[in-house]
Amino acid sequence: MKSKILIIGGGGFVGMNIAKFLIRNRDCKLVLADHEFVRNADEYFSNSEMAKIYFVKDDFTFMSAFDQLNKDFEHVYMLASIVGVDNTLKFPHEVIRVNTSLILNTLEWLKTTKVKRVLFSSTSETYSGTTEVLDYAIPTDEKVPLCIQDVTDPRFTYAITKIFGESAFLNYANACDFEATIVRFHNAFGPDMGFKHVIPHLVERFLNNEDPFRMYGHEQTRAFDFIDSTAEGTVLAMESKQAAGEIFHIGSTKEISIEILIKAVGKLMGFNGKYVIAPTYPGSVSRRCPDISKVKKILGHEPRVSWEKGLEFTVNWYRNYFSKNSSVRQDGFIDQESL
Repeated sequence: MKSKILIIGGGGFVGMNIAKFLIRNRDCKLVLADHEFVRNADEYFSNSEMAKIYFVKDDFTFMSAFDQLNKDFEHVYMLASIVGVDNTLKFPHEVIRVNTSLILNTLEWLKTTKVKRVLFSSTSETYSGTTEVLDYAIPTDEKVPLCIQDVTDPRFTYAITKIFGESAFLNYANACDFEATIVRFHNAFGPDMGFKHVIPHLVERFLNNEDPFRMYGHEQTRAFDFIDSTAEGTVLAMESKQAAGEIFHIGSTKEISIEILIKAVGKLMGFNGKYVIAPTYPGSVSRRCPDISKVKKILGHEPRVSWEKGLEFTVNWYRNYFSKNSSVRQDGFIDQESL
């Protein structure tokens, strides 16, 4: 019998890739629920796969949207949220309203269902202050205290909602007879990831022939995890009996500087100009790298695609997309000097 699986936020980058992994590796029927579906489903699913997927488009910040959903799903992935630094800086109040509404509405709906297994997606942003200000160990494990640098800074509104979500799902689970697992994503990237992230911004700027090319935050480090690995790790966290009530860091331990990333993209784009150091974005942590020993031990998961190979796939996708679309789905790059 096919499993019935719901992905709230199924139109997002991670949601669509989890759906692709599930439909190709599990015997299941999927419901993808989201406010909008901007991605081309034909790039993710074959016609036969599409027959196993039902799309629900509605605004789930309203409780009435959940009336369209059945109540007998075996697994529910709660991935929906507003994400992106630009959004937090421009619309911090909406980030708070939307993300907290989605969390509370989902939990109140779960109380009315037969669902026994739920996964909530969180972020490494939840402990940005702990590593940046309190000098916590890097690579960072799941026992890290959650902390942000400045509660008045709109940059941290996304992290605040995710801290709230982690507590809400784990405590509702204890009170309402379902199992919850938290996964914290760490710099997941790949084709069609959106247009508000560092890699698509870099491709856009190289295509615009920026020279000299400004390297914002060149000394900062990140560990980039290709989306195929992120999706697989997330599904394993949902399916493992040992994962109930647990938190997992999903990511890569291959930590690189932003300068290395920029020059790697430049090489793929055929850039032969000059690089110059530029200001660092405020609120952005200097280092980020997860300790993934827990996910290795319990789930047997670790990244299977190198950041270099994943970057090649990603840069090629964006270069092709920009070349084919005169009006593209991106906000455009905003340089630090203009903020």
